[in-house]
Amino acid sequence: MKKTMLAALSAAAFLTSVFGTAAVADTLDDVVDRGTLRCGVVLDFPPIGYRDENNEPAGFDVEYCADLAAALEVEYEILPLTWSERLPVIVTGRADVVFGGTSDSLSRAKTVGFSIPYAIYYAQGVVGADSGISTFEDIRGKRVAAAIGTVPEQEWLKIAAEWGEEANYQGYQSENEVFLAVAQGKADIGLTTNTAVLPITKQYDTIIAGPRMPWTTDYTSVVGKRKDVTWLNYLNLFVTHQVRSGRYQELWGKYVGGDAPELRIPGVMY
Repeated sequence: MKKTMLAALSAAAFLTSVFGTAAVADTLDDVVDRGTLRCGVVLDFPPIGYRDENNEPAGFDVEYCADLAAALEVEYEILPLTWSERLPVIVTGRADVVFGGTSDSLSRAKTVGFSIPYAIYYAQGVVGADSGISTFEDIRGKRVAAAIGTVPEQEWLKIAAEWGEEANYQGYQSENEVFLAVAQGKADIGLTTNTAVLPITKQYDTIIAGPRMPWTTDYTSVVGKRKDVTWLNYLNLFVTHQVRSGRYQELWGKYVGGDAPELRIPGVMY
């Protein structure tokens, strides 16, 4: 009897190690069963994510969340995030997915999972109208601001270290705070993405478009739990369908304008 029980326990342990615990549902199952998709979105990133005149979430990322919920045949909930909250909200399970201009870096991939790219950006500055900044080299000796936890911040700090100008850097929790600092003359240039430049320069009379930053194009992904392969596969398929159906181009034209950038990385099967 004892031998039989030990054999049964060993077999169960083996099957669990190979196939995992059958009782544990994945995010796809959880969302469908719950009937609600919880999307983390950065809402100080116009026109990608922002609040409209009625203080309701709006923008490219918000509509992507709505489209994903429609594909899943569930309702959706928008969880407003700061830039630094994008990874923790997935790790702690407060959100099922994050749409928030998140670069698929190797360091971040140790913590969360990424879909194939769903949007592409490049870094650009917005500058005070009287800052005298028109080229990248003009930034030397100027006060630079960026949102904490973003790629522009990380890349700028490398350059600031080379130039010995770390003391001129100002980090803020949100891009709205960055833009306000430039508008009020507390910073000479604020680092953001190309998509945000037009709406911000329209919002503030004292801010104009600044130079493009020298680092590479930023391929951004939808974020989910790192170990949830089923969910990440579904997100990949969703992104593919958005492109194939023309919805990606439609939303890019609506919120950013012009032709949507190619999502494939040259020379890479992605």
